[in-house]
Amino acid sequence: MKFRLVSELTEIELIAAGRSIRELKRLRRTYGSGRWRKLKGVASIQFSDGTMYQAELHWYEAHGIGRKETKIKRIFS
Repeated sequence: MKFRLVSELTEIELIAAGRSIRELKRLRRTYGSGRWRKLKGVASIQFSDGTMYQAELHWYEAHGIGRKETKIKRIFS
């Protein structure tokens, strides 16, 4: 289901960087080389049907490339 960020990401933590990322080869092939990091944080999100939730999100990012493949890992009620 599609969603969009309604608030800024908070409580951002580094999960993995560089060779610790399991998907590193695919990320470099798809988006280009860079200093890839996997991060997690909390934000308010809104689904396409209009419902809003607070959720934990995981994503990959690299300098000069930006945030890619944002996933919802947990929804807080």
